[in-house]
Amino acid sequence: MVISLQIPMSTSLPSSSYSPSTRPRALSNFRTLCAVNARAKAKIPVPPINPKDPFLSKLASVAATSPETLLNRPSNSDTPPYLDLFDSPTLMATPAQVERSVSYNEHRPRRPPPDLPSLLLHGRIVYIGMPLVPAVTELVVAELMYLQWMDPKEPIYIYINSTGTTRDDGETVGMETEGFAIYDAMRQLKNEIHTVAVGAAIGQACLLLSAGSKGKRFMMPHAKAMIQQPRVPSSGLMPASDVLIRAKEIVTNRDTLVKLLARHTGNSEETVAKVMRRPFYMDATRAKEFGVIDKVLWRGQEKIMSAVAPPEDWDKGAGIKAVDGIYALRGIRHGAIPFLESR
Repeated sequence: MVISLQIPMSTSLPSSSYSPSTRPRALSNFRTLCAVNARAKAKIPVPPINPKDPFLSKLASVAATSPETLLNRPSNSDTPPYLDLFDSPTLMATPAQVERSVSYNEHRPRRPPPDLPSLLLHGRIVYIGMPLVPAVTELVVAELMYLQWMDPKEPIYIYINSTGTTRDDGETVGMETEGFAIYDAMRQLKNEIHTVAVGAAIGQACLLLSAGSKGKRFMMPHAKAMIQQPRVPSSGLMPASDVLIRAKEIVTNRDTLVKLLARHTGNSEETVAKVMRRPFYMDATRAKEFGVIDKVLWRGQEKIMSAVAPPEDWDKGAGIKAVDGIYALRGIRHGAIPFLESR
């Protein structure tokens, strides 16, 4: 009986698995598996996101309800991606696709919605939705380098809704070099860069908006742009000599900003310096006239304007014809309108 029990055990478990030579290998595989699990459980750093940003709020809503709509988008380099969120309320009203669970008749999404940074990178979008602080600059430069590494020929879209190196109340939150760092990274890229202002582009953010590829600088109809002089940060209890050194650096940054804006807007440095003496606000039309952008994004604008009939066709359809440069109603005999004969 003892012999009969030992035979199955020896056949079911090979003796080679218990050999001393395989123990180091098994231990090494176990350690490798533990290291992989530890890296998988590590938290992936999430870039700073403004929860009150309207563009990100709409993008998150669409990603939660129908992520496949955003992930499976046709590639069209002429139209900046994801801007149709502002004009398609039916897309945001689409219910999430669900499947029946195995118990308690619960419903759950087929797959979790993608996180916003990954969704934006999938559309080759670099979104600047906060003031230019060091954390934002680090993220933007890294995304630009990553997108060029992925494909140096496809365009990169930079959506801007930022107050630059200051907050909306004018308080300085970052050095001017934060904006210059992003600007230099944009100029070094091989890709074509499309810039789109979807909210506000103030100060250094306005410089980034104007630094896009010629003909590919856009602005939403109700966005705002503003250029202003750099501000001196709080000096606190600094000695007078240090305050003077900092003020000289601010003047140098102002001159650099004037030169760059003049280069990209096509204006003279004297013109830019003159309008920068005080905050210079521009709506979409004024920004186009000043040279900050090339086109105002109005969905369907080209189709609507191309379908408009010329004035002559309107007059012809309304029964109006020109008599010696003066319009008269068709069907009225000559001489029925006295002032026409007198002229």
